[in-house]
Amino acid sequence: MSVRKLKPITPGQRFRVVNGFDAITTDKPEKSLLAPNKRSGGRNSQGKMTMRYIGGGHKRKYRIIDFKRDKAGIPAEVKSIEYDPNRTAFIALLNYQDGEKRYIIAQNGLQVGQNLVSGKEGIAPEIGNSMPLSEIPLGTIISCLELRPGQGAIMARSAGAFAQLMARDGKFATIKLPSGETRLILVNCMATVGVVSNSDHQLLVSGKAGRTRWLGRRPRTRPVVMNPVDHPMGGGEGKSSGGHPRSRNGIPAKGYRTRSKKNASNKYIVERRKK
Repeated sequence: MSVRKLKPITPGQRFRVVNGFDAITTDKPEKSLLAPNKRSGGRNSQGKMTMRYIGGGHKRKYRIIDFKRDKAGIPAEVKSIEYDPNRTAFIALLNYQDGEKRYIIAQNGLQVGQNLVSGKEGIAPEIGNSMPLSEIPLGTIISCLELRPGQGAIMARSAGAFAQLMARDGKFATIKLPSGETRLILVNCMATVGVVSNSDHQLLVSGKAGRTRWLGRRPRTRPVVMNPVDHPMGGGEGKSSGGHPRSRNGIPAKGYRTRSKKNASNKYIVERRKK
């Protein structure tokens, strides 16, 4: 993993830091695993804008990712590590011994030609292998974690993310999540061993506003420069501040807890994330 700082031959490249893409092995995706990716531009079925600051951007095809890793006991060879425009992490193309091909989220250190396997019993806790939390040794760094059995990975999926298996007690495992929250999760939930790839993603600098437009994000208006009719932080003469940071609906943005005290899942949270 590496990043490159470009020579400032144009104003947009003066501060730009790009990914070295050392881990990428091909620029041609597997056609059978591509799907159309329709975009709304932030409009609903009536054509009205319901989400602001969305629109434009480069066309993308969606890569169908296997988040469930449910082909148990069948070894698969890593055919390539690829870039995915729909996510921050890199993806890996697996060729299973029965001929099927699937994309998975790639872990740091995954190599082309490496054999991966998923399932319950007799599987080594090596990078890229997927297994239930009941089979993973305590203290192991994990990612692509299920919250409910069979649901598919929904936690620790972005570039450089990881969780840690802290303890097991009965049917629950204690997991320290990337946010800092410690939470109980059923031991029959699946997780993948290793840290998610492309951990240098946080070091990238786009260099110019146009690159954000290529990602499909339109310019965002700061609440402080709006009128009072548009936002609670708007209004005032000159460069007066907008008061306490809050959302368009008036909900405070810093230090205010929005989680319901009646949530049934509160009992599974051992320790809240840090402020």
